[in-house]
Amino acid sequence: MSTRLLRTMATDWEFLGRDDQFPPDGDWTVWLMLGGRGAGKTRAGAEWVRALALGLPPFADKPVSPIALVGETAADVREVMIDGVSGLRAVHPARQRPTYEATRRRLVWPNGAVAQCFSAEDPDQLRGPQFAAAWADEIAKWRYADAAWDNLQFALRLGDRPRELATTTPRPVPLLKRLLGDPKTAVTRAKTSANIYQLAPAFYDAVVARYVGTRLGRQELDGELIEDREGALFSRALIEASRVSGAPPLARIVVAVDPPASSTRRADACGIVAAGIDAAGVMFVLADDTASAARPAEWARRALALFHRFQADAIVAEVNQGGDMVAAVLREADENAPVIAARATRGKYLRAEPVAHLMEQGRVKFCGAFPALEDEMCDFSAGGLSSGRSPDRLDAFVWAVTALTRAGSNGPRVRAI
Repeated sequence: MSTRLLRTMATDWEFLGRDDQFPPDGDWTVWLMLGGRGAGKTRAGAEWVRALALGLPPFADKPVSPIALVGETAADVREVMIDGVSGLRAVHPARQRPTYEATRRRLVWPNGAVAQCFSAEDPDQLRGPQFAAAWADEIAKWRYADAAWDNLQFALRLGDRPRELATTTPRPVPLLKRLLGDPKTAVTRAKTSANIYQLAPAFYDAVVARYVGTRLGRQELDGELIEDREGALFSRALIEASRVSGAPPLARIVVAVDPPASSTRRADACGIVAAGIDAAGVMFVLADDTASAARPAEWARRALALFHRFQADAIVAEVNQGGDMVAAVLREADENAPVIAARATRGKYLRAEPVAHLMEQGRVKFCGAFPALEDEMCDFSAGGLSSGRSPDRLDAFVWAVTALTRAGSNGPRVRAI
């Protein structure tokens, strides 16, 4: 390709941008872009504002002005949204580039379009001005989030269809929860990994690989809103405090299986968790290989694969739903498999409480991150999961720990088959 063509392609946002970086379809008022660090949120915001100011289809059919630019601080507006490497001035070809007028805190385009700059630290700045569009950056970090956001809404009263884009790495703050529950909010999500080729290789090795799957990683890299359910038996903080990079030599390893009550497509998942215990009595969760809506032969094969992978001592299977059928299915897949039947005599919450206490005592560790299992744990309360579904991963986790601690007469009955 010619140098001219390559230069054109490098500045063609419709060619370069990912789907999650473009405005969603539909009748939305707020476009909420949730993304991890370095996922391309700033570039998406700058390109959207550029398209509005210049009237570029399909974003706009005519120039839109004035536009509000609102950042966490005045310095963030200038250094990130305007002059950053993916900011507004950087995404424009030289002939279209707007001029920043520092004394008036605004950007002016050659066609006369204007963008006014505001700091969320001073919500009253937004009283009085009026706009046709707005870009609000990192709203989950704003100190006076509700006041600044509400004042911005009153200012969006010009043009045929005032709209705004909010870009942020999510945090469980009230404003973000309010926007996610608003039917006029359209949400797109972007992971850091989607933009990895634009980031330094050392960033991936030192940061992404280290935090992937953890609560901090899911929030800061995957752009997920992570929070604990009120009244949950387990907390994110407790799990993070229990996380380790690996396990010491283990005296005993088990694979726990919590089979579904049926094998239909709508059946619950089959919880499959491997865990071990060391000589000091500390237990380590090694793997979660839960099978979703799998038929008996499928989950049996998966459980046995985990059993052989860790050279486990036994498979612990909850038999309340299937009785001897559960052991029979496992034995059909491997006739030599040492299966231990576990029968619950108490409810799920009462069975899980001792495990939560063991975690608080530092006797249960997580070897790595298990996002789906951790989500169930932090959503599980006395009333079960908020979705009403069965906590299959959590059940398997509890059975594994219970078997390793050899629960007494007050716990579930565990017997060898």
